[in-house]
Amino acid sequence: MAVLETRVLPSMALVEAAQWDALHDQGNPFVSHAFLAGLERHGCLRPEWGWQPRHITLWRGDELVAAVPGYLKENSHGEFVFDHAWANAHARHGLEYYPKWLGAVPYSPVTGPRLLARDDAQRQALLRAIVGYVQDTGLSSAHINFHGADEDEAFGADWLRRVDVQFQWRRQPGWRDFDDFLAAMDHKRRKNIRQERARVARSGIGFRIVHGDEASAGDLRAMHGFYLQTFAEYGNAPALTLPFLRHLAEALPRQLVLFLAEQDGVPVAGALCLRGGDTLYGRYWGGAALPGLHFETCYYQGIDYCLREGLQRFEPGAQGEHKLARGFLPAEVRSRHWIADPRFRQALHDWCARETRDIARYAQALQRHSPFRSGDDA
Repeated sequence: MAVLETRVLPSMALVEAAQWDALHDQGNPFVSHAFLAGLERHGCLRPEWGWQPRHITLWRGDELVAAVPGYLKENSHGEFVFDHAWANAHARHGLEYYPKWLGAVPYSPVTGPRLLARDDAQRQALLRAIVGYVQDTGLSSAHINFHGADEDEAFGADWLRRVDVQFQWRRQPGWRDFDDFLAAMDHKRRKNIRQERARVARSGIGFRIVHGDEASAGDLRAMHGFYLQTFAEYGNAPALTLPFLRHLAEALPRQLVLFLAEQDGVPVAGALCLRGGDTLYGRYWGGAALPGLHFETCYYQGIDYCLREGLQRFEPGAQGEHKLARGFLPAEVRSRHWIADPRFRQALHDWCARETRDIARYAQALQRHSPFRSGDDA
């Protein structure tokens, strides 16, 4: 059997889409060649923002056998697994934490495959290649964020494990429509959701749901405008460009889903989602500050869509305890970290263990505030 060759690629353009996409089941749009290459091609990744593509790939001759989307990072911007304390600890000891290497999907705290390979042996070979790259280039560390639970076994004990909580909706047996979903909730939460939805309806707001191949140029411009508005309100720099949205509409025509709120025929809010094999992923929102509009656009329309389309899960993004009362329960998300300095590796091992215990207690406390009636395993 030929020895596998490691190639670190500075661009997705250096690998054919068919070869890359043959390494995953295409159920998660974020690891598709179209999504990752589109970020690069349409100005969403900039070195000054800390994102420089360094995709680690394994080849047997001209055949791509394993890969991980990866980036050289000069900061921790857009990662959603927070390691600023780690960087500060390195600095206090006179060590450089940046640059580091990150295996992830930029700006996307979405669980999915990261070690794109056909079996665990190839995943482990990929991890050895990552460690080799970090050592050869003198980086401080390697990180793999939001990997799937099925990839856990590939990691050795030298890869530190971190966990966190997101709020996710899961369809339950017997839920055919939104009324079935509401019927599973306790009276207080059910009443609150009905009032929120009624408030939006009384405002004369209706919704259009369009997929990428149904979206007009105006729809895409409106959604990008809402996205820019949200980032401006929070004082953050928007990364996604309008050409990137146009690219998604063309390259992922049925996976891009826009929820557009309209009043008197004019768009007043929107949510941008991507659809996977059995999951809807909520990514970006923006709109007018009208009562209940955020919840309707970002959550209730998405749940309605999942129930109609037969999807099993809805992941609306990171953080947000307010999602709990609206039917999104805590779910564990995970990441792995390889630290080059053995002293820091041991210290951070203990730190991660404490964090894991704290997160477990937090998740248990959240479960006690489930909006679902006792006896409904929602």
